[in-house]
Amino acid sequence: MTEGPIESRSFIEGDEQIWLERARAGSIPRHIGFIMDGNGRWAQRRGLPRTEGHRAGVESLRAVIPALINLGVPFATFYAFSTENWKRPSEEVHFLFDLLVQYSKEDRRELTERGVKLRAIGQVDELPAAVRAAIWELERETSRGTNLTVNVALNYGGRQEILRAVKDIARSFAAGEIDLEKLSEAEFAAYLYTAGQPDPDLIIRTSGEMRLSNFLPWQGTYSELYFTEVLWPEFRPVHLYKAVVDYAGRRRRFGGIEA
Repeated sequence: MTEGPIESRSFIEGDEQIWLERARAGSIPRHIGFIMDGNGRWAQRRGLPRTEGHRAGVESLRAVIPALINLGVPFATFYAFSTENWKRPSEEVHFLFDLLVQYSKEDRRELTERGVKLRAIGQVDELPAAVRAAIWELERETSRGTNLTVNVALNYGGRQEILRAVKDIARSFAAGEIDLEKLSEAEFAAYLYTAGQPDPDLIIRTSGEMRLSNFLPWQGTYSELYFTEVLWPEFRPVHLYKAVVDYAGRRRRFGGIEA
């Protein structure tokens, strides 16, 4: 579904509460994926550097996480930095990493108090040392969170994830640990970054683009897709609640037919 342009600031607190109640009345996704797109365009439309769009995007993340908890969504994955994002100007890449380190320090206490468990997925070992240290510390501090598990996809690529899983399976086979003839989809999924988590029921992409961009290709095979024109820095809880209401109105047949 593509949603028309929205003037996000026109929503008042009452509208948000109405949409929250409507969302709670329907089917709540167990796992929501977010492709946070539009930071650069948000900044450019305001005559600002692209980096300011990323800074504004952090505020959306801060707003959406409590909203997910309010809804009772147990898992969420945010696409923060892809394996293809290294192609961007080095200044922008370094700013993103600095912003990530800053966020991990400033929001650690609030995430812990809200019961959020944060995990980084992707080729994290290839990130700068300061970023790795900040992420590992945040993972450690939030490891006991039970209200919401947040996967932050960093240096992540879906094809890379599947290739990594295949290599790990090959090593397990060579060690005599598995029988390839009996390998099931569930056993294959245990080699993915999201092992032990449900596949995303819903994937939301902001900014009007309608593609997955190498985001969770295995896990998202049967995800419901929701596309909105809202740029990520303008995405707020009311937009999340609207997406969940839309999701609840769909009929998921998984290749079958309705009874």
